Amino acid sequence: MKEFDKNNPFKAPEGYFEEFDGKLLDKLAQQEPTIPKSDGFGIPEGYLDNLNKNIRLKLDETEVKVIPLTSYKKYYYAVASIAAITLFVLGLNWNSSEEIGFESLASTEIESYFEDNDFGLSTNDIAEMLPVDELEISDILSTQFSEENMLDYLNENLDDFEELNLEDNE
Repeated sequence: MKEFDKNNPFKAPEGYFEEFDGKLLDKLAQQEPTIPKSDGFGIPEGYLDNLNKNIRLKLDETEVKVIPLTSYKKYYYAVASIAAITLFVLGLNWNSSEEIGFESLASTEIESYFEDNDFGLSTNDIAEMLPVDELEISDILSTQFSEENMLDYLNENLDDFEELNLEDNE
């Protein structure tokens, strides 16, 4: 702890605080009073006597209407609109008798499915699974390709289209 500095220039004379309150009261008694006798504000006589009764009478007369802070109407409207949309969507699908089957798929979708997924089947395994009874040779031979489709296929799948020399073979 730091020692008290004895050379402090701020010192009070001895006995100053013992006589302070007496000197202050003497000085205040000699001066004119600064507080006015009447401040200009007044209340009627007997006002404070009946104040409690008047306040209670006014409180009993007025009934306060309680208003809830949360309105549930917004939630009711939201639930009703969701229910209406759900019923509308179900109503549209209710009468649809169209079933999705294997026949509705395009052959390109089936081919892309087999190309994208590796089942580990060889061409012999796939040939064994195909029903031969329903297959006729005329189905395979009757398939004719148009020249435009053939040229488009070759254009997409060949690197050097000029090597075919299609114009010389015609």
